[in-house]
Amino acid sequence: MCGILAILRSTLPAEEIRKRALELSKRLRHRGPDWNGIEVQTNPDGSLNVLCHERLGIVDPFSGKQPLLDETGCVALTANGEIYNHKALEAQLKKPHTFKTKSDCEVIVHLYEEVGEDVASMLDGMFSFVLSDSRTGHFLAARDPLGVTPLYIGWGRDGSIWFSSELKAIKDDCERFEIFPPGHLYNSANNGMRRYYLPSWWDGDRIPTEPLDLILLRKSFEAAVVKRMMCDVPYGVLLSGGLDSSLCAAIAARHAARRVEDDETTQAWFPRLHSFAIGLHDSPDLKAAREVAEFLGTAHHEFNFTVEEGIDAIPDVIYHLETFDVTTIRASTPMYFLSRKIKSMGVKMVLTGEGSDEVFGGYLYFHKAPNKEEFHKETVRKLKGLHQYDLLRANKSLSTFGLEGRVPFLDKAFLEVAMNVDPQEKMVNAAQGRIEKYIMRKAFDVPENPYLPHKILYRQKEQFSDGVGYSWIDGLKAHAERTVTDTMFANAQFRFPEDTPKTKEAYFYRSIFESHFPQVSARQTVPGGPSVACSTPAAIAWDASFRLNADPSGRSVLGVHDTAKQFDDAKKAAEIANGVGEENGNGTHESPVKKRKLSAH
Repeated sequence: MCGILAILRSTLPAEEIRKRALELSKRLRHRGPDWNGIEVQTNPDGSLNVLCHERLGIVDPFSGKQPLLDETGCVALTANGEIYNHKALEAQLKKPHTFKTKSDCEVIVHLYEEVGEDVASMLDGMFSFVLSDSRTGHFLAARDPLGVTPLYIGWGRDGSIWFSSELKAIKDDCERFEIFPPGHLYNSANNGMRRYYLPSWWDGDRIPTEPLDLILLRKSFEAAVVKRMMCDVPYGVLLSGGLDSSLCAAIAARHAARRVEDDETTQAWFPRLHSFAIGLHDSPDLKAAREVAEFLGTAHHEFNFTVEEGIDAIPDVIYHLETFDVTTIRASTPMYFLSRKIKSMGVKMVLTGEGSDEVFGGYLYFHKAPNKEEFHKETVRKLKGLHQYDLLRANKSLSTFGLEGRVPFLDKAFLEVAMNVDPQEKMVNAAQGRIEKYIMRKAFDVPENPYLPHKILYRQKEQFSDGVGYSWIDGLKAHAERTVTDTMFANAQFRFPEDTPKTKEAYFYRSIFESHFPQVSARQTVPGGPSVACSTPAAIAWDASFRLNADPSGRSVLGVHDTAKQFDDAKKAAEIANGVGEENGNGTHESPVKKRKLSAH
């Protein structure tokens, strides 16, 4: 994952803006430690464009440095991402072009010369890019369909427009900045932002009716994994032992021996697949990951961290994540540690399992979906907001140490298949033995040539922050209780009048975030609203217990997760210990929220 910074139409002196751009681009160097580059252009009106790039070399690591230029030197590109169909796009070019590198991103420059802004919709991959044409003074910026790669847009004091992979490079120089929305492009020719990605399933009110085709589902996902193995450096897979990462690993293991770049006609440069897992010593994920690795024959690497180490890392994690969302921080901390360990071994790319729970309703709260219509609408809502949660976590946690994560479950072609299946097929039905993500499990349940052990294929969903070890979340909560005093928390609405933290843990994270990013625009990039086990606010209405027990942990879904009862008992005990809950007449305890609701009737 590279880091990009672009400053367009600046009126500052060339020497000044170039120097400042280099200073700010350095804040992104963790994303691309292999090389850096800068291009300064003069527009017809005398204003300047500055494009910076911090490179992580994965495809063509030797000659693919950026910014990339066309044959005239007038069209410049700075891009972050991977274009999986770059060879097919090169073959579609109608005019002769001179390619200076073997970078998968160079085709963007030449496509732009032929089709203009339509280039964005032709790309199959994950990307954020800015392209400027000094002949006309126009520029184009775009972000991949669902926001696997991050991008922000800002407005400078001199009237310039800024783009950056992360907030930290623009927060001090822009009067205002915001998230560049996924699936959109910005064309300066008409000063307009428009959506270019509008798949068939985007309208959540249109309930799909396609019959389930398990073979098509399996083949389309396998193709999504294989295309993401395009790589000229050592790579591996993140393996939690859950369904999603295990399927990615299983497919990759079947294709690792040959180079996918030439349709597997030659031996792979790095034929032994490496898998990586992390957790506390009591982690349920680690045991499951070992079983999967042994079954697949991967070179498996297991790492541990302690609760204390995790808490110590929280300020750095929040600085790199650029969020104060509770669930995201909980899950990002172990991934932050894992990224550092993986990079120390020389690996630069990993496959990850993000996106599956949004596509198939894998979060445990989906057990409570009242009907298939609400189930489907929630999956669409989750996918549309994923760039602010799991994708942000996966990208920025890994990029902290120059590691790239690729996400097969969000492949455009695969989504066209998976999101058009009749949602009734995705719903949980205990009477029929259908657990969450049942159709994906069934698609890969091939006894004659098994992809995974049966017990792993049908293992219950664990959120990553839970799966690394239940004491991780409990330890975070306990630390926040000790750190944030009752007086501090009682005055939270005055210190944080907008999106006021509802728990001491949230208060703790918010305080750290605002020490790094005090700007109002920074706070506005972080989503808010109630959630239970990673639900959207809309899904809280599905079950009365959600409104009384809203916690991001998957263990909070009472009656669904195997440890839900213990989680609820522990939560109530903590409330009593901290003077939050109250004891009622029959010797049990209930929260003040619940008591108020009962007394209202």
